[in-house]
Amino acid sequence: MNGGAATFDLIVVGAGIVGASCADAASAEGMRVAIVEPGPIGGGATAAAMGHLVAMDDDPAELALAHYSLRLWEAFADLKEAEFSRCGTLWVARNDNELAAAGRRIARLGVAGIDARLIDAATLYELEPALVPGLAGGMLVPREAVVYPPRVAGHLVRRAQSRGARLHAGRRAQSLQRGGVLLDDGTRLHGPVLVATGCALPDLLPMLPMRARKGHLVITDRYPGLIRHQLLELGYADSAHGDADSSVAFNVQPRPTGQILIGSSREFHASDAGVSPSMVQRMLERSFAFVPRLRELQALRIWTGFRPTTPDGRPYLGAVPDAVDQWVAAGHEGLGVTTALGSAGLMIDLIQGRRPAIDPAPYSPQRMAA
Repeated sequence: MNGGAATFDLIVVGAGIVGASCADAASAEGMRVAIVEPGPIGGGATAAAMGHLVAMDDDPAELALAHYSLRLWEAFADLKEAEFSRCGTLWVARNDNELAAAGRRIARLGVAGIDARLIDAATLYELEPALVPGLAGGMLVPREAVVYPPRVAGHLVRRAQSRGARLHAGRRAQSLQRGGVLLDDGTRLHGPVLVATGCALPDLLPMLPMRARKGHLVITDRYPGLIRHQLLELGYADSAHGDADSSVAFNVQPRPTGQILIGSSREFHASDAGVSPSMVQRMLERSFAFVPRLRELQALRIWTGFRPTTPDGRPYLGAVPDAVDQWVAAGHEGLGVTTALGSAGLMIDLIQGRRPAIDPAPYSPQRMAA
């Protein structure tokens, strides 16, 4: 047992992409930061993320947070560890109805200042010849990118450490206490606490509902040039935001290595981290329906992860209700990578008592108490 204690300006519990971003942003302001992480840096949901940096426009609050964060991601475009690839996002329309919906999305994105373009079928096949014949067109968002999230999380933690942040590696936050946190080895850390533990949030903050949503990923051998853009079906949001027990959607992306990453699946009520062959088959068949040549490729690895999901789909970003010096940044579902940097900026502004760059009200944890 270690009965020692240390005092910090901010104790960040959890070093996934969101927690790492918060620790980095706090240390950049000269705050004395502690980071508590029981496992590998970026080893939870972050390690099972596709790493897309994409603006979703179905919810105005979600779009505002994504747009704010995407601007911050530009600072990482030349960072080797990020494996930043500006492949652009191509949303595929199967029919004229989906193409019309793409036009409405382009208008919404345009209001937010995001460049998105409607493309006809001929242009679609010029951009992606491997797509199945008969598609109607799509929507191209040319400046969007993909990154490798675990390496970014590691970089952010190391950068925070270079500014004096203290990493409590292999330690678990056992409980929140008045004025700090108790670790599983008996160490007490004093100072404001920011909980960024994703699906494990209820262990420390049981008053904030959170569900784990399982997903599968498949990575192939190297096939450079087969896929050029991140590809998604225009109905992707129906899967991402739906409440069905299980769903799949077409989402593939080219990695800088020449490999192809295939998603995506979503399952509630699945607590086993093992690979589900039937779910993988559903997910792959969905991708084969859009890119038949994927059926010929060699898969190298299949793995799973759990997305932290709040009841209304928006993350918790703000002060813990009815608590003093306790904060939370968790529940980003499938947009944790996209919105990590914006979430961190918003959180540090709130903690420092400043007006954030975007309205924080839609993400306030107080909405659950209400």
